[in-house]
Amino acid sequence: MAIQPIRLFGDPVLRSKAQEVVDFDKELRTLVADLTDTMLEAPGAGLAAPQIGVGLRVFTWNVDGEVGHLVNPDLTLSSELQDGPEGCLSLPDLTFDCTRALSVVARGWSMYGEPVTIEGSELLARAIQHETDHLDGVLFIDRLDPAARKLAMREIRESEWFGLELPTVKVSPHPTRGLGL
Repeated sequence: MAIQPIRLFGDPVLRSKAQEVVDFDKELRTLVADLTDTMLEAPGAGLAAPQIGVGLRVFTWNVDGEVGHLVNPDLTLSSELQDGPEGCLSLPDLTFDCTRALSVVARGWSMYGEPVTIEGSELLARAIQHETDHLDGVLFIDRLDPAARKLAMREIRESEWFGLELPTVKVSPHPTRGLGL
């Protein structure tokens, strides 16, 4: 429908837990369309509603030519892990290796209120976990080891887009599977 401005690191909406969607109405369908258009224009592998300033549990993804969305996701993660490069549209030009589950089963709803199950591995699993983290106010830099997180914060502070006031980095509330993170 319309391309929306993407909120950048430091915006409080990115650190707030999004609310469950309860109304599967025209407004939700417009939100999914806006998320999709904005993600494709960026371009990105995913985009969560808080990244365009909307505190609802909705995200879109674009992986290997498959574009989709999920409302109110609930994830089941594999015990097998993957390590790989990860970036974020809310942290432009910043990429670091990040550990994620290798595969995921994501259950939620379509924008029409129909139950949906998405099974993915590798990049799709990474995108789904990354976007679900956004819905909990967690950024991928929160999942980095302390040395990488310190380097990421330095790069953020030195970036052209970063504001003058440095927000606090929040440690992920999610299990890190004994990785000492």
